Amino acid sequence: MAAPDFWNNQEAARETVGRLKTLKGLLKPLDEVIRRGEDLAAMLEMAEEDPGFAAEVPGEIEQLERAVADLELKALLSGPFDGHSAILSVHARDGGTDANDWAEMLLRMYLSWADSQGYEVELLDRQDNEEAGINSAAIAVRGPLAYGFLKGEQGIHRLVRISPFNSEGKRQTSFAAVDVSPEVSDSIEVDISDDDVREDSFRASGAGGQHVNKTSSAIRLTHLPTGVVVQCQNQRSQHKNRATAWKMLRSRLAAVEEEKREAEVAAKYSNMPKVGFGSQIRNYFLHPDQRVKDSRTGHTATSFHTVLEGDIQDFLDAYLRWRAGAGKQA
Repeated sequence: MAAPDFWNNQEAARETVGRLKTLKGLLKPLDEVIRRGEDLAAMLEMAEEDPGFAAEVPGEIEQLERAVADLELKALLSGPFDGHSAILSVHARDGGTDANDWAEMLLRMYLSWADSQGYEVELLDRQDNEEAGINSAAIAVRGPLAYGFLKGEQGIHRLVRISPFNSEGKRQTSFAAVDVSPEVSDSIEVDISDDDVREDSFRASGAGGQHVNKTSSAIRLTHLPTGVVVQCQNQRSQHKNRATAWKMLRSRLAAVEEEKREAEVAAKYSNMPKVGFGSQIRNYFLHPDQRVKDSRTGHTATSFHTVLEGDIQDFLDAYLRWRAGAGKQA
């Protein structure tokens, strides 16, 4: 980073800075735990002679145990892309207008979580529904370990509530799908043939002014062998939208390869519940009671609104521990 030409290639430089932040995020708390462990040993010696120190020992041990548990959790993020930033997309599924509204609620949830964790967020694509909510949206969540924490969110999220769009006040079940990919730089090799990709341009929808809405600046890429589809319409320039769409496609295909690798590992034990895109991973209830329950880990929160305000870290941590436990059964 001290090299004079370090910032000549800004994307490569940002990747290096990101790696440094990831390493510091592990090494700094590790150094702190080692230091506090040494301080605890000294405190125990002094506690034998001074009751005042003895009273402080239980609290110090409790704090040290929490710090060690946090390090052990981060040690579970050992996948090849876990340290990368993430591209997260939300799509409305079954449930009509309620599903569109539910998709937007989930998008706000992830935006709030990212903000609370100090991550940078960029809106890559958003398609609003005419009546309420969104049809789909994609965001980049940039920062250390973003993909490692968010990859467990991939799948179907189910909401049960009294529908605000139903005049009869009936209970409605709606679904939204979340997809998560690592954001990969150009230095990561992803084998894509141009002949395998169909490009379509179209007019952007939603807010953005006359230029955005009256020119075919939006780009959609379809990877024919896998059926993976990505699109970007957030920029005024078709060139910028195309570059972002290609980056999204490379990230999605990198995630597909990682899913194949994990599937091979999971195939070693048949009792593991289904995971991945298309599975129902979490249920959110507003009626008859308020709670959120993860169908894989069993982790439950009793405050629906707190979860929707971005308080999902306990769910992310529970998923990592669950995955680690499943791996030990292999």
